[in-house]
Amino acid sequence: MVKDLLEERARELGLLFAWAPLDLPPEAEARHRAWLEAGRHGGMAYLEAPERFQPKRRFPWARSALLLFAPYAYPDPGVPRGGLRVGRVARYAWVRDYHLLLGEALRELEGVARDLGLEAKGYVDHGPLPERTLAALSGTGWIGKSGYFLSQAFGVHAFLGVLLTPLEVEAAPLHPSRCGRCVRCLSACPTGALLGDGTLDARRCVSYLTIEHKGPIPPALWPGVGAWVFGCDLCGEACPWERFGRVWKGFQPEAELAHPDLLDFLRLSGRAFGKKYAGTAFLRAGRPRLARNALVVLCNLGLGEALFLEAARDPSPLVRRTALHALFRAGKGVEAFLENPDPRIRREALALLGEAPGAVDVGQNGGEPEGLEVRDHGTGVVGDLKEADLEGVRVQEEGVGPGLAGEA
Repeated sequence: MVKDLLEERARELGLLFAWAPLDLPPEAEARHRAWLEAGRHGGMAYLEAPERFQPKRRFPWARSALLLFAPYAYPDPGVPRGGLRVGRVARYAWVRDYHLLLGEALRELEGVARDLGLEAKGYVDHGPLPERTLAALSGTGWIGKSGYFLSQAFGVHAFLGVLLTPLEVEAAPLHPSRCGRCVRCLSACPTGALLGDGTLDARRCVSYLTIEHKGPIPPALWPGVGAWVFGCDLCGEACPWERFGRVWKGFQPEAELAHPDLLDFLRLSGRAFGKKYAGTAFLRAGRPRLARNALVVLCNLGLGEALFLEAARDPSPLVRRTALHALFRAGKGVEAFLENPDPRIRREALALLGEAPGAVDVGQNGGEPEGLEVRDHGTGVVGDLKEADLEGVRVQEEGVGPGLAGEA
């Protein structure tokens, strides 16, 4: 009865949903620990939380998770007039911050649970939970070679919310992988970040470098960044399951977010930036990192030399350091940086001028990942399943996948 009422409200909200027990397999935690020990999480220290794979330590009353899927395969809203609108933004950031949008739905479900006398706690990608592992345990899909959670119900792109409850649920049969011999996501990654086993090396990932990474982007990785101002969708766009994308009714993509004016990132004050982009994913990176990204993209596109000179006077050292390398790559003089008040920038300028070899340290965590290979290319949406060596795979054209419920 209680479970039915929670499902009914989730269905009314237009969300796809499924249940999973909180009995997480030990091998999943061991794999995560090995990934952390290899340093492949970069600077994302929050992923080191020891309770991530032991949620009952923090929530002893919890027995199950109601998984909520909000697909976001919405169309491009178009390019607004005016401004410097070049480069690309990851699809997920085309709408208001999904933490807020899906969070509202989770709070409603928490309220339903409380009215029924149950404890419940909701998270949208901001708590110490292995969301993709829980999703896989629900039997509704599988973790692909790209690391995306894939499903016949919604394809590639879906935000995932989790509602912890004290309800007992049975484990569903695991969904077999439908990736087959396809390696299109691996081929699409411009920096070789995907490891082929459903994990990645964040230190090479364009999404990590342009959003989470706080320091300069290593110049050796600039070609791989290409035109990506915020995030990267290449591995997802390359996936044949992309064709089954859906859109949750709570999402409305905005042209100003899909195609922002890069001058905002380069010229707005921190306060003005925060006001204009309040409630968006851009706030996670902040104005200096987005200005850094804009300079890299403009340099890659052969644009913006005047803006590089302007950025050399930016109040943020991160932006000034990026402007130094952009000007150098554009073949412009960088002698003026020898007078910069930041000693790191002076050292980098000396190194670029050949006066202090080896003084530049712009790699994260002390340097670039070993075996780095950068491919200067992008990819478009791929063709059919037969071309991706997935012929013979049974595909559910309508409705939802096994164990996944949703709107009627």
